[in-house]
Amino acid sequence: MKATLLTIVFGFLAAAASAADRWETLQAIHWVENPTESTQPGKYGELGAYQFRRATWQMHTTEPFHLANHRPTADKVAVEHYEWLKRGLVRNGLAPTSYNIAMAWNAGLTAVVKGRAPAASRNYASRVTNLVGDLKARQLASVR
Repeated sequence: MKATLLTIVFGFLAAAASAADRWETLQAIHWVENPTESTQPGKYGELGAYQFRRATWQMHTTEPFHLANHRPTADKVAVEHYEWLKRGLVRNGLAPTSYNIAMAWNAGLTAVVKGRAPAASRNYASRVTNLVGDLKARQLASVR
C-alpha cells in the first residue's frame, strides 16, 4: 500500500514537472557530457552532445547511430531517454528529480533503483544538479 501511494505521489510530481525542468536537466547533462561539442567517439563509443552509447540510442530510435552527432536528432532522442528514465524512477517509487535522472543517465536506471550507483555517478548527478540550479537562477534573473 505504501509503495502504491508513493508511486501515485511521484507520478503526480512527475506530471507537474515542466518541459523547462526537462530542458534544464538535458542542457546540464550536455554541458557535463560534451562541453566541447566533440564529434569523436568516447572511450566506450559514446557519441554526440549527450554521449549516447549505441544500445541506449537504439532503445529510442531507428535513426543511424552516427546521427547522435546531429544535435536536433540527438535532442529528440535525449527527450525520449529522459522521459523513459523519469517513468522508470516513478514506477519504482523514486522522485524524478534532476539528480535522480542525471544519476540514472550516468549509472543506469537499474543501479539507481537498487541503490547501487557508484560514487562517480553521484558526483556526476551533483554536478548536473548544480548546473540546473545555475540555469534556473539565470532565467529568474533575466525575468526581473
